[in-house]
Amino acid sequence: MVERRVEIDPDATIGGLVGQLKTDSARLLRNEFKLAKVEMGENIKAGAWGVLWLAVAFGVGVIALVALTIALAAGIGRLANGNMWVGAISAGVIEIGLGGWLVYLGMKTFAEPSYTLEESRKELVSTKGWIERQRGG
Repeated sequence: MVERRVEIDPDATIGGLVGQLKTDSARLLRNEFKLAKVEMGENIKAGAWGVLWLAVAFGVGVIALVALTIALAAGIGRLANGNMWVGAISAGVIEIGLGGWLVYLGMKTFAEPSYTLEESRKELVSTKGWIERQRGG
């Protein structure tokens, strides 16, 4: 953003200064909206790449967990005197418990922060109110 030097005429009237304030306030509001638009575009692009990498990681993780499940079931089955069905059921119960715990942690974490850009909305409302007060006064 280019910094603009503001020259103030010592002979300027109050009405002229108020008019200049209104013009500057409107420009400030437009610039805030432009900045928010640029930031949102950058965040969406970064988010898209993040989603792509998460999808790849999820696919690799699923394959790895299938292999580990087979190994766990076979290991428990060998310990159960060759009863592989005991190993399969035990591995399933262990993974269901682990999955439930992870879902609980995820829901607890997801419920904490707000994803509605509350601070940005409050600041825009505050700026709008300030501009309206300047125009009215």
